[in-house]
Amino acid sequence: MDNERLTGSSFRAMLFAAANRLHEQRKFVDSLNVFPVPDGDTGTNMSSTILAAAKEVEKSGSDSVADLAAAAARGSLMGARGNSGVILSQFFRGFADGCRGHKELDSHTLAQAIQSASDTVYKAVMKPVEGTMLTVGRFAAEGANAAAESGANVWETLEAAFREAQKGLEKTPQLLPVLREAGVVDAGGQGLVVILEGVLSVVRGEGVPDALMDVSVVDHGE
Repeated sequence: MDNERLTGSSFRAMLFAAANRLHEQRKFVDSLNVFPVPDGDTGTNMSSTILAAAKEVEKSGSDSVADLAAAAARGSLMGARGNSGVILSQFFRGFADGCRGHKELDSHTLAQAIQSASDTVYKAVMKPVEGTMLTVGRFAAEGANAAAESGANVWETLEAAFREAQKGLEKTPQLLPVLREAGVVDAGGQGLVVILEGVLSVVRGEGVPDALMDVSVVDHGE
């Protein structure tokens, strides 16, 4: 894979890997769920949502990142489950907006797309709360922008986004008292970090999936 540009085939592989990884980790993410209500389904809802996004991409024959990102946004919106899934679909929508007009992404356009994803979520939520997946997404965007501005390539930009997302996740209990009292990090934020772990598994050559896991979408409420 070319580390100077994110191609459609790379985007597809990363999304599949992210969806597979979150499916594997969904119960762990569920176990962290205490905000906004402790209903233990954040991981399952986010997994169902990203799987719907990935299935829409799987149906696309395009090699354009813009087209595939738009397909992911469409699929995630149609398949969004629960509050966390709806928020995740807004990340996909913002990322797609940032990719518009680009068949491939360099580090700068990638960082801009991640920033667009974060900005879109903050605008979509009526009362944004820090210490949630919004915070983790913001940290990821800040990391990506700083890396791109320093001359990092695409893969290094993704690594930086992941590192900062982890830092943002670690801060969530400091920002949200209910998390601190429960002794956990934010479940939605953890879900985003797991998604980025899946993306990086492709970057790091740990495996390039050409298909999604054969799993059924579980329809849970909020």
